[in-house]
Amino acid sequence: MHAYAVQDSTGMVKLDAMENPFALPPELQAALGARLGAVAVNRYPGPRVDDLKAALARYVDLPAGCSLMLGNGSDELISLLTLACDLPGATVLAPLPGFVMYAMSAQLQGLKFVGVPLTVDFELDEPAMLAALREHRPAITYIAYPNNPTANLWNADSIRRLIAEAASFGGLVVMDEAYQPFSPRSWLDEIRADPAANANVLLMRTLSKFGLAGVRLGYMVGPQALVHEIDKLRPPYNVSVLNAECALFALEHAEVFAQQAQQICEQRAVLIDALGQTPGFQAFPSEANMVLVRVPDAQRCFDSLKAQGILVKNVSKMHPLLTHCLRLTVGTPSENALLIRALQTPP
Repeated sequence: MHAYAVQDSTGMVKLDAMENPFALPPELQAALGARLGAVAVNRYPGPRVDDLKAALARYVDLPAGCSLMLGNGSDELISLLTLACDLPGATVLAPLPGFVMYAMSAQLQGLKFVGVPLTVDFELDEPAMLAALREHRPAITYIAYPNNPTANLWNADSIRRLIAEAASFGGLVVMDEAYQPFSPRSWLDEIRADPAANANVLLMRTLSKFGLAGVRLGYMVGPQALVHEIDKLRPPYNVSVLNAECALFALEHAEVFAQQAQQICEQRAVLIDALGQTPGFQAFPSEANMVLVRVPDAQRCFDSLKAQGILVKNVSKMHPLLTHCLRLTVGTPSENALLIRALQTPP
């Protein structure tokens, strides 16, 4: 296996990691600096972490009967989930192509991983998913909503049937809503509307796409009894006082980040429209802050963009369904204009 690679982006227009491209306004930068300067970094994290959990509970309108736990990014939550379900013969299942950490975490913990290919148009293959659930009876089934790297939401009725199938043998379904700030739908509404049908569902989110990728803070929501079991495995002090204070500050200014998300969605439409007008390019629908595009030659296009100072993600070799595909993070208006101009410039 290979270590998780991060591309060197020094001096580049960085459109490879689905980050929020907008910095905090200067006045908020100054205010945050003052807040962080007053944090007691000589002490272990204490009540401020509980304050953050309470603030997040209010922010998401935590459903009755649910609890919330924090992770050092969603990656840690995925690791804790895998550890919690590490019984002999346990399996993790997810659609492919999907987020690489589902498989990596399972493999590192010694669980079997089963990937079920999406359809050619990147929809859930419900019959294949149901067959895999019945054959492997996975301890965890991951459903990214929207998906990475395809950026689409899947059919809600299909997901309901998959959740019911997993419940029939005691399997967990984890709804990963990393890109929720840019999506018109959330499974949290389903949990509120029908908690009994979602009694085996855990929902993950992250503040990375919200605008705090550098803070490394994820959170998981689910029935109290389930979250309690996962929380037993959480390392003490897994969220630093600086992380917690940054997140609290961001939630106090949630309207700023909501405006940024709205602008990203508007720019996503501009980018998709421009890609659709570029001969030989096929841009796929997106409900996230990225756009998957199929190009005539992914490696040649990637190299051309890099030579012009623009860094994107070449996903063409991640899965056969992604042949000739690049994943483009939606940037600022000026960054997107540079990207469009570079894509329309012959290599």
